[in-house]
Amino acid sequence: MSVPVSQMWTVASYVIKQKLMGRKRYPLVLMLEPLFRCNLSCAGCGKIQYPDHILKKVLSADQCLAAADECGAPIVSIPGGEPLLHPEMPQLVEGLVARKKYIYLCTNAILLKSKIDQYKATKYLTFSVHMDGLQEEHDEAVCRDGTYAKAIEGIKEALKRGFRVTTNTTLFDGAKSERVREFFDEMMKLGVEGMMVSPGYSYSKAPDQNHFLKRQKTFKLFREIFFNGKKSWRFNQSPLFIEYLAGSRHFECTPWGNPTYNIFGWQKPCYLLQDGYVKTFNELLETTNWDNYGRKSGNPACQDCMVHCGHEPTAVDYTFGTAKGFWGTVKATLSGPKIHAPDSPIFPFMSKPKNFVSEYEQSENSEKVMKNG
Repeated sequence: MSVPVSQMWTVASYVIKQKLMGRKRYPLVLMLEPLFRCNLSCAGCGKIQYPDHILKKVLSADQCLAAADECGAPIVSIPGGEPLLHPEMPQLVEGLVARKKYIYLCTNAILLKSKIDQYKATKYLTFSVHMDGLQEEHDEAVCRDGTYAKAIEGIKEALKRGFRVTTNTTLFDGAKSERVREFFDEMMKLGVEGMMVSPGYSYSKAPDQNHFLKRQKTFKLFREIFFNGKKSWRFNQSPLFIEYLAGSRHFECTPWGNPTYNIFGWQKPCYLLQDGYVKTFNELLETTNWDNYGRKSGNPACQDCMVHCGHEPTAVDYTFGTAKGFWGTVKATLSGPKIHAPDSPIFPFMSKPKNFVSEYEQSENSEKVMKNG
């Protein structure tokens, strides 16, 4: 089991409570960005491209804790930038633990070994180490040799000291399925609690705009990765989200599920798009025109987006909001996600809106894709 029972129960009871209260939109994970500064300059990152005066800004621990209280989500993910660069990160983590929030501190782990004495092992804290594959792929993705080895050192040290450790992997166009599967094996040998995997989002500010995955390539890649997947692989995400990545079912985005708070305020509408900022969480929920986002909206920025921060909360909501979703999750948990063979047709198997196939069939390359499966 890749997630402690206490955490699963906290999330399940929280979602059920929202359902019983009739809330259509509720936060599941707070994406808390206390800084954008980083010690890497990854080609696919849209955060570290800000000017120096922005990169020098940080949210205080008190500001971050106030945002967590205001939002109320049971899980707090702390990306960046590199959170371990923040001078008040230990105090922030301690405050969140006191509130019994489950924390995923997202780090490239370069500083993990040297900073780890500042933290206490607890079920509420997980170091989520960004690993973009095996050494060759990872070092290329982060644009610096030696980072894979440094991250492995940090992971081993954290595990030795009893910390929860997961990995977070972003895949881009050109990723090789056999190498990703080998990477999964290596992470399991290390002993990490679980893995997260997601296709990269096309940040407009990212230096490299040529390697973001389009939707059809995403389906193909994840089918190749997960078809006949190993039972030894443990994932720290919904198995229904994995089925979605492989084209076995369709989920629309629920961007309010993972709201973002950073140095500019509450970001509209999500972690990936920047269509303005507001001062309060309620203002974010009430003033954002949510119908303008997600694939069915027709918004060009959303058409190829399949990342976890928008679609994982949809899968969780479906799991605890419907009997069919709950039973599908149970089956996928016990026997593995439903993944069709890489050479089989994709769209006929998808759980989808009625117009989804016809919309796809109107695309320029649909005949070729449907013919070749």
